[in-house]
Amino acid sequence: MSSSNSNLPEPELLKSLLEPLLDDFLYWFERSRSLLEGNTLNFLSTEAQADLLQRVRQAQQEVETARMMLKVTDGQVGLDTAVLMPWHRLVTECWQVSMRFRSQNP
Repeated sequence: MSSSNSNLPEPELLKSLLEPLLDDFLYWFERSRSLLEGNTLNFLSTEAQADLLQRVRQAQQEVETARMMLKVTDGQVGLDTAVLMPWHRLVTECWQVSMRFRSQNP
């Protein structure tokens, strides 16, 4: 971290770190949702694909709520890593599904 960032007030620092992270989560969840809604993934059962899609939709809602809280409180609200880690794991799972889909559908 550069010295200019170390002088930021804590809420500003939280906001500067969390906003882009939440935006990234939303970006990847939207891409995953599009893939899951628009394609039949032969390597997943119908139930597994529906479950993954439901988890992506739920995560999108959670991230949107967190982003709204961050904006409403002007950076006064942070997120515990216990909240972030399931989203990270879900994004990783979605990346793996997407890579497998692309490898089977060049």
